[in-house]
Amino acid sequence: MQKYPVARIVDICVEAGRVMLENGAETYRVEDTLYRIAKSYQFDNINVFVVPTAVIITIQDDDGQDYTELLRMNDRNTNLEKVSMVNDLSRQLAKKPLPPEKVNKKLANIINTPTNFTRFQRNIAMAFACGGFTLLFGGSFMDVLPAFIAGGLGHYLFEVVNNWTNVSFFAEMVASFFIGLMSVIFVRLGFGLDENVIIIGSVMSLVPGMAITNSFRDLMAGHLLAGVAVLAKALITAGAIGIGIAIVLAFL
Repeated sequence: MQKYPVARIVDICVEAGRVMLENGAETYRVEDTLYRIAKSYQFDNINVFVVPTAVIITIQDDDGQDYTELLRMNDRNTNLEKVSMVNDLSRQLAKKPLPPEKVNKKLANIINTPTNFTRFQRNIAMAFACGGFTLLFGGSFMDVLPAFIAGGLGHYLFEVVNNWTNVSFFAEMVASFFIGLMSVIFVRLGFGLDENVIIIGSVMSLVPGMAITNSFRDLMAGHLLAGVAVLAKALITAGAIGIGIAIVLAFL
Protein backbone atom coordinates (compact mmCIF):
# COMPACT_ATOMS: atom_id res chain seq x y z
CA MET A 1 0.00 0.00 0.00
CA GLN A 2 1.21 3.49 -0.88
CA LYS A 3 2.26 5.56 2.13
CA TYR A 4 0.86 9.08 2.15
CA PRO A 5 2.32 12.07 4.05
CA VAL A 6 1.13 12.17 7.64
CA ALA A 7 0.27 15.87 7.44
CA ARG A 8 -2.27 15.23 4.68
CA ILE A 9 -3.93 12.43 6.64
CA VAL A 10 -4.13 14.68 9.70
CA ASP A 11 -5.82 17.36 7.56
CA ILE A 12 -8.36 14.81 6.33
CA CYS A 13 -9.15 13.66 9.85
CA VAL A 14 -9.60 17.19 11.16
CA GLU A 15 -11.91 18.14 8.29
CA ALA A 16 -13.98 15.00 8.82
CA GLY A 17 -14.19 15.77 12.54
CA ARG A 18 -15.29 19.32 11.83
CA VAL A 19 -18.13 18.15 9.60
CA MET A 20 -19.33 15.65 12.19
CA LEU A 21 -19.19 18.02 15.16
CA GLU A 22 -20.86 20.85 13.27
CA ASN A 23 -23.78 18.60 12.43
CA GLY A 24 -24.57 17.15 15.84
CA ALA A 25 -22.41 14.03 16.23
CA GLU A 26 -21.49 12.81 19.70
CA THR A 27 -17.86 13.34 20.67
CA TYR A 28 -17.13 9.64 21.18
CA ARG A 29 -18.46 8.92 17.68
CA VAL A 30 -16.20 11.60 16.21
CA GLU A 31 -13.16 10.22 18.02
CA ASP A 32 -13.89 6.68 16.86
CA THR A 33 -14.40 7.75 13.24
CA LEU A 34 -11.21 9.82 13.07
CA TYR A 35 -9.23 6.98 14.63
CA ARG A 36 -10.56 4.55 12.02
CA ILE A 37 -9.74 6.92 9.16
CA ALA A 38 -6.15 7.35 10.35
CA LYS A 39 -5.84 3.62 11.02
CA SER A 40 -6.93 2.81 7.46
CA TYR A 41 -3.73 4.50 6.21
CA GLN A 42 -1.60 2.07 8.23
CA PHE A 43 -0.65 4.43 11.06
CA ASP A 44 -0.46 2.91 14.53
CA ASN A 45 0.32 5.70 17.00
CA ILE A 46 -2.89 7.74 16.83
CA ASN A 47 -4.37 9.94 19.54
CA VAL A 48 -7.66 11.76 19.08
CA PHE A 49 -9.26 14.11 21.61
CA VAL A 50 -12.60 15.74 20.87
CA VAL A 51 -14.70 18.15 22.90
CA PRO A 52 -17.82 19.98 21.65
CA THR A 53 -15.76 22.99 20.54
CA ALA A 54 -12.44 21.49 19.43
CA VAL A 55 -10.76 18.58 17.66
CA ILE A 56 -7.19 17.59 18.50
CA ILE A 57 -5.42 14.76 16.70
CA THR A 58 -1.85 13.52 16.81
CA ILE A 59 -0.38 10.92 14.44
CA GLN A 60 3.17 9.61 14.62
CA ASP A 61 4.95 8.67 11.41
CA ASP A 62 7.37 5.79 10.90
CA ASP A 63 10.31 8.01 11.90
CA GLY A 64 8.79 8.81 15.29
CA GLN A 65 7.83 12.37 14.33
CA ASP A 66 4.53 13.54 15.80
CA TYR A 67 2.11 15.60 13.73
CA THR A 68 -0.56 17.42 15.72
CA GLU A 69 -3.40 19.62 14.57
CA LEU A 70 -5.99 21.54 16.57
CA LEU A 71 -9.25 22.86 15.20
CA ARG A 72 -11.43 25.17 17.29
CA MET A 73 -15.04 25.61 16.26
CA ASN A 74 -18.21 27.28 17.50
CA ASP A 75 -20.93 26.53 14.94
CA ARG A 76 -23.18 23.57 15.72
CA ASN A 77 -26.25 22.51 13.78
CA THR A 78 -28.21 19.30 13.43
CA ASN A 79 -27.87 17.38 10.19
CA LEU A 80 -27.43 13.71 10.94
CA GLU A 81 -27.38 12.88 7.24
CA LYS A 82 -23.95 14.49 6.91
CA VAL A 83 -22.76 12.62 10.01
CA SER A 84 -23.92 9.38 8.40
CA MET A 85 -22.16 10.28 5.14
CA VAL A 86 -18.84 10.82 6.93
CA ASN A 87 -19.30 7.51 8.74
CA ASP A 88 -19.91 5.81 5.39
CA LEU A 89 -16.76 7.42 4.02
CA SER A 90 -14.73 6.08 6.94
CA ARG A 91 -16.03 2.58 6.21
CA GLN A 92 -15.04 2.93 2.55
CA LEU A 93 -11.54 3.98 3.57
CA ALA A 94 -11.27 1.02 5.95
CA LYS A 95 -11.91 -1.29 3.00
CA LYS A 96 -9.82 0.59 0.46
CA PRO A 97 -7.81 3.73 1.36
CA LEU A 98 -8.15 6.48 -1.22
CA PRO A 99 -5.64 9.19 -2.15
CA PRO A 100 -6.02 12.26 0.11
CA GLU A 101 -7.13 14.50 -2.78
CA LYS A 102 -10.05 12.18 -3.53
CA VAL A 103 -11.04 12.08 0.13
CA ASN A 104 -10.96 15.87 0.26
CA LYS A 105 -13.28 16.02 -2.75
CA LYS A 106 -15.69 13.61 -1.07
CA LEU A 107 -15.65 15.68 2.12
CA ALA A 108 -16.25 18.85 0.09
CA ASN A 109 -19.26 17.18 -1.55
CA ILE A 110 -20.61 16.23 1.87
CA ILE A 111 -20.15 19.78 3.15
CA ASN A 112 -21.90 21.23 0.09
CA THR A 113 -24.78 18.77 0.24
CA PRO A 114 -27.90 20.97 0.34
CA THR A 115 -30.28 20.62 3.24
CA ASN A 116 -33.38 18.62 2.44
CA PHE A 117 -35.76 21.08 4.05
CA THR A 118 -36.25 24.83 3.76
CA ARG A 119 -36.70 27.08 6.79
CA PHE A 120 -40.44 27.23 6.07
CA GLN A 121 -40.68 23.43 6.03
CA ARG A 122 -38.72 23.14 9.27
CA ASN A 123 -40.96 25.63 11.04
CA ILE A 124 -44.14 23.98 9.77
CA ALA A 125 -42.84 20.63 11.05
CA MET A 126 -42.07 22.22 14.42
CA ALA A 127 -45.57 23.70 14.51
CA PHE A 128 -47.18 20.30 13.89
CA ALA A 129 -44.98 18.76 16.59
CA CYS A 130 -45.98 21.42 19.10
CA GLY A 131 -49.65 20.88 18.30
CA GLY A 132 -49.22 17.16 18.84
CA PHE A 133 -47.44 17.65 22.15
CA THR A 134 -50.46 19.46 23.59
CA LEU A 135 -52.51 16.29 23.16
CA LEU A 136 -49.67 14.20 24.57
CA PHE A 137 -49.61 16.41 27.69
CA GLY A 138 -53.34 16.05 28.27
CA GLY A 139 -54.65 19.09 26.40
CA SER A 140 -57.82 19.24 24.33
CA PHE A 141 -58.21 19.65 20.60
CA MET A 142 -59.05 23.31 21.27
CA ASP A 143 -55.42 23.76 22.42
CA VAL A 144 -53.82 22.23 19.34
CA LEU A 145 -54.17 25.18 16.95
CA PRO A 146 -52.91 27.82 19.44
CA ALA A 147 -49.86 25.62 20.16
CA PHE A 148 -49.37 25.08 16.43
CA ILE A 149 -49.25 28.84 15.82
CA ALA A 150 -47.26 29.80 18.93
CA GLY A 151 -44.74 26.96 18.53
CA GLY A 152 -44.16 27.53 14.81
CA LEU A 153 -43.78 31.30 15.12
CA GLY A 154 -41.67 30.92 18.25
CA HIS A 155 -39.21 28.62 16.51
CA TYR A 156 -39.04 30.99 13.54
CA LEU A 157 -38.32 33.90 15.91
CA PHE A 158 -35.60 31.84 17.60
CA GLU A 159 -33.83 31.23 14.26
CA VAL A 160 -34.06 34.91 13.29
CA VAL A 161 -32.76 36.23 16.63
CA ASN A 162 -30.04 33.58 16.82
CA ASN A 163 -28.76 34.47 13.33
CA TRP A 164 -28.85 38.15 14.24
CA THR A 165 -27.15 38.00 17.65
CA ASN A 166 -25.35 34.62 17.52
CA VAL A 167 -26.21 34.26 21.23
CA SER A 168 -28.43 31.20 21.57
CA PHE A 169 -29.27 31.90 25.24
CA PHE A 170 -30.78 35.28 24.35
CA ALA A 171 -32.59 33.89 21.31
CA GLU A 172 -34.13 31.07 23.37
CA MET A 173 -35.27 33.51 26.05
CA VAL A 174 -36.87 35.85 23.50
CA ALA A 175 -38.58 32.96 21.69
CA SER A 176 -39.94 31.44 24.92
CA PHE A 177 -41.18 34.89 26.04
CA PHE A 178 -43.01 35.24 22.71
CA ILE A 179 -44.49 31.74 23.03
CA GLY A 180 -45.70 32.43 26.57
CA LEU A 181 -47.19 35.76 25.55
CA MET A 182 -49.00 34.29 22.55
CA SER A 183 -50.35 31.40 24.63
CA VAL A 184 -51.76 33.68 27.33
CA ILE A 185 -53.32 36.00 24.75
CA PHE A 186 -54.92 33.08 22.88
CA VAL A 187 -56.54 31.70 26.04
CA ARG A 188 -57.82 35.09 27.19
CA LEU A 189 -59.37 35.64 23.77
CA GLY A 190 -61.13 32.28 24.07
CA PHE A 191 -58.90 30.69 21.44
CA GLY A 192 -57.76 27.79 23.63
CA LEU A 193 -58.63 26.31 27.01
CA ASP A 194 -55.49 25.60 29.05
CA GLU A 195 -52.65 28.08 28.74
CA ASN A 196 -50.27 25.85 30.70
CA VAL A 197 -50.66 22.96 28.29
CA ILE A 198 -50.35 25.31 25.30
CA ILE A 199 -47.13 26.79 26.72
CA ILE A 200 -45.62 23.41 27.50
CA GLY A 201 -46.48 22.03 24.08
CA SER A 202 -45.23 25.13 22.26
CA VAL A 203 -41.84 25.36 23.99
CA MET A 204 -41.01 21.79 22.99
CA SER A 205 -39.64 23.28 19.76
CA LEU A 206 -36.89 24.89 21.88
CA VAL A 207 -36.17 22.04 24.31
CA PRO A 208 -32.60 20.70 23.73
CA GLY A 209 -33.57 17.03 23.58
CA MET A 210 -30.71 16.03 21.31
CA ALA A 211 -28.12 17.79 23.49
CA ILE A 212 -29.42 16.04 26.60
CA THR A 213 -29.34 12.65 24.86
CA ASN A 214 -25.83 13.20 23.50
CA SER A 215 -24.54 14.35 26.87
CA PHE A 216 -25.69 11.17 28.61
CA ARG A 217 -24.33 9.01 25.80
CA ASP A 218 -20.95 10.75 26.14
CA LEU A 219 -21.00 10.33 29.92
CA MET A 220 -21.83 6.64 29.64
CA ALA A 221 -19.04 6.22 27.10
CA GLY A 222 -16.56 7.69 29.61
CA HIS A 223 -16.17 11.10 27.89
CA LEU A 224 -16.78 13.04 31.08
CA LEU A 225 -15.52 16.45 29.93
CA ALA A 226 -17.59 16.48 26.74
CA GLY A 227 -20.65 15.04 28.48
CA VAL A 228 -20.61 17.62 31.25
CA ALA A 229 -20.04 20.47 28.76
CA VAL A 230 -22.98 19.46 26.56
CA LEU A 231 -25.20 18.86 29.59
CA ALA A 232 -24.31 22.31 30.95
CA LYS A 233 -25.33 23.92 27.65
CA ALA A 234 -28.60 22.00 27.72
CA LEU A 235 -29.31 23.19 31.27
CA ILE A 236 -28.54 26.80 30.29
CA THR A 237 -31.00 26.44 27.41
CA ALA A 238 -33.63 25.09 29.80
CA GLY A 239 -32.96 28.03 32.08
CA ALA A 240 -33.40 30.50 29.22
CA ILE A 241 -36.73 28.92 28.32
CA GLY A 242 -37.85 29.07 31.93
CA ILE A 243 -36.86 32.73 32.32
CA GLY A 244 -38.79 33.74 29.22
CA ILE A 245 -41.95 31.95 30.35
CA ALA A 246 -41.60 33.19 33.94
CA ILE A 247 -41.47 36.83 32.82
CA VAL A 248 -44.76 36.40 30.97
CA LEU A 249 -46.51 34.63 33.83
CA ALA A 250 -45.18 37.12 36.40
CA PHE A 251 -46.65 40.16 34.67
CA LEU A 252 -49.71 38.66 33.01
